Amino acid sequence: MILDLQRGLLSDGVSVPVTKLCAWFGVPRRTVHCKPTKAEPKIDPAFAGPIKKLIEEEPSFGYRTVAWLLGFNKNTVQRIFRLKGWQVRKRPAGARPRIEALPSAAETPNERWSTDLCRVWTGQDGWSTLALVMDCHTRELLGWHLSRSGKATTAAAALEHALIARFGTLGRVETPFLLRSDNGLVFTSRRYTRLVRSYGLRQEFITPHCPQQNGMMERLIRSLKEQCVHRQRFESLTHASRAIGDWIQFHNHRRPHQALGMRTPVAAFELEQIPINRAHTPPRRSSFGIRLA
Repeated sequence: MILDLQRGLLSDGVSVPVTKLCAWFGVPRRTVHCKPTKAEPKIDPAFAGPIKKLIEEEPSFGYRTVAWLLGFNKNTVQRIFRLKGWQVRKRPAGARPRIEALPSAAETPNERWSTDLCRVWTGQDGWSTLALVMDCHTRELLGWHLSRSGKATTAAAALEHALIARFGTLGRVETPFLLRSDNGLVFTSRRYTRLVRSYGLRQEFITPHCPQQNGMMERLIRSLKEQCVHRQRFESLTHASRAIGDWIQFHNHRRPHQALGMRTPVAAFELEQIPINRAHTPPRRSSFGIRLA
């Protein structure tokens, strides 16, 4: 600015030294001729190498998960993501009007479970239905079942799997809690609602056309598809079941969650030290008609 002003005065026949112009406008003289240069950012290969290797194996992982698994500072990992172009550009958030929704979060384990269905292509066996059940407090995926049938038996099998995994029995739970789902035909069917009541659970349904009210389960399904289903081509139902089972083990025992203080779902549940009701109940029959001891 000072040099431009001096040249303008010279064009008018007035010669003013730079020192005087700097004094008049209160500009430090050293800044007139100084051209600051920004050094090219440097990336330490000791950090970039392991980060690149991990995201090539798991491209859906964000910088927080990568930093936790590698034991690096999350700000360092985010900087390397940005400089290397490994981070997806965030979509600008516009106006998104939402109705008032009840969150699916829970304060303690076994306060609210969530369930949903999704479709998975299983190669020669065609489209199959995957039913999932998770604890909304620990994010632990307790029960799942993959079947070619999209009927209530698939959702019932996943629920019974979750009850056995958490309580060790299919008997009626000691303290009733909520089971959240959408308003699909499976979850509102007589067979499924009767089964839920028989185990002492209370169903709650989200507002129609508002999947954000079951956001935890929707996000879990997205992670499952991005990190497992969409990354491989299943040849059969057996192949899909084996791969999905391996991913669920990874999700429950190895994958950290920011909402859990970067702990895994199993570690978060163990930290709660909630006593589990393992009292033996009278024999009952599962949804498949099997007599259980």
